[in-house]
Amino acid sequence: MMPDRTNCELAHLYFNPKTHKDGIPVRPIESTIHASTTKISKFLDKILRPIFDDKCKDTTIIDGASLITELSKYNKKGLLKPTTLFCT
Repeated sequence: MMPDRTNCELAHLYFNPKTHKDGIPVRPIESTIHASTTKISKFLDKILRPIFDDKCKDTTIIDGASLITELSKYNKKGLLKPTTLFCT
């Protein structure tokens, strides 16, 4: 799990402009593909991902197909109303 010193790089920070907003604010992006924390990050993801997926499966939308399935379930239960608000 030790970082490979021959392939290790500092993270790269860059900014994407939010052109749809006034004043063009920016969104910071940090590229850590060869950073020293990559291996520990992957290790922790293997441990935590199954727990997260299990605990959040009822409230997580993975893709468009699962969104349509969930909306259909809500509609059949009568939970979708003309006043229903959606947010992301």
